[in-house]
Amino acid sequence: MTATRAMTTRWARGLAVLAGLLAGGALAASAPASPHASMRAPSSPTAASAAAKAAVKAAPPVDVNSADRVQLKRLPGIGDAEAERIVAGRPYRSKADLVTRQVLPAGVFQTIRHQIVAVQKKVPARPRAGPAATASGAR
Repeated sequence: MTATRAMTTRWARGLAVLAGLLAGGALAASAPASPHASMRAPSSPTAASAAAKAAVKAAPPVDVNSADRVQLKRLPGIGDAEAERIVAGRPYRSKADLVTRQVLPAGVFQTIRHQIVAVQKKVPARPRAGPAATASGAR
């Protein structure tokens, strides 16, 4: 009876791993902590991606017009070269300029688009000239 139970448990673990791989999730190849742990439904990949999206929303967006290279490199898909290109191409009118100016590939941009903003610096308005004064002082 024990050999049958062990074989059933191994079979169930194999099915759980296969189901996880087919669903796109990555299950650990190690044995579960308890024999009945493999009988539980595998966590859905959408739950993991939802948690990742929540973490992204919790972090403040990175301004591509003012962030330093270290802040830019924290974004997924941004390395030294990409951070350098972003800094060299400033200022950006919108975050989409990163793709239209060919600073970043479209795939990388799609990955980070919810994590970045392109804030415009406020330029102080020039004072308006009052009534035109004449050079001679005559009215």
